[in-house]
Amino acid sequence: MKLGFYGEYSEETVRFAAEVGFKCMELSAWPDSSLNADTITDKRLAEIQKDLEKHDIEVSTLGFYPNYLDPNKEESEKAQRYFLNVLKLAERMNVPVVSTFAGRDPYKSVVDNIPAFKEVFSRFCEEAEKRNIRIAIENCPMVENYKLQHSLNIAHSPEVWEVMFQEVPSDNLGLEIDPAHMVWQGIDYVQAIREFGHKIFHVHAKDVEILHHVKARTGQYGTLFTKADGLGHGWWRGRTPGWGDVNWQKLISALIEVNYKGNIDIEHEDDVFVKNIEIAEIKEESDIVKQYAKDKSALILGYRHLSRLIPSAAIK
Repeated sequence: MKLGFYGEYSEETVRFAAEVGFKCMELSAWPDSSLNADTITDKRLAEIQKDLEKHDIEVSTLGFYPNYLDPNKEESEKAQRYFLNVLKLAERMNVPVVSTFAGRDPYKSVVDNIPAFKEVFSRFCEEAEKRNIRIAIENCPMVENYKLQHSLNIAHSPEVWEVMFQEVPSDNLGLEIDPAHMVWQGIDYVQAIREFGHKIFHVHAKDVEILHHVKARTGQYGTLFTKADGLGHGWWRGRTPGWGDVNWQKLISALIEVNYKGNIDIEHEDDVFVKNIEIAEIKEESDIVKQYAKDKSALILGYRHLSRLIPSAAIK
């Protein structure tokens, strides 16, 4: 179990990771990233992998998180086509996992999204099985417009996971666990890990801070007449590990108990520390990776907190 973070590949980022003590990374594989699955050449891949090996950084997973079930057919087909190339890219790089979302048509219920999910991910899993790649679906609800309660990812709870795995019973389909999203939804992340441990292929280390004084006034739906500060709903906000409400000792203990063999990568979405830097407008998920990672303080502080709790990282 190695400790890393989710980021965009660059020589500077890899050097920073090694200097801090990180041993792995989740690398962004969005079309606008340095690992564009459509266009990257074998020559460039060889250069990148040589740099990673030089700094002893393992690639835990490739990240691409669009909406495959988008009601806009052109958008959904574009995302599905590109994902298949991300699977090919993972095979070319010898990366065992690709992390993503399940997707959702926000104008349909979760139940009514299941047939489309089954159709899309049955095809994805066929390709993944051929290439010996595992697909890890993150549990972020992606409430893109929380004021309208429009979410873009059905895979937000253990109840849904059970149905997903019944509908697509592939050994290559699993989960990317992010405890922060379970905290603000009121889901027991330790119980979820124990129930679905065999399906956990990757872990996002993100903390969350519940602002009880705000929630006491707005309720579960969050601020409606004012703009929420950052990426949360006004009453909760992302934090770096150790600065929020996740009990990391219990989470890591649960992962060890279920014999989890993957890595843990910090996902920097800390809405406090990012105030230290200037960031551009966030238009899509890939922008979060690019912009928030400019703040190195949250990654360093997250490393200091988690490295003493992960056996392989704590023993030098």
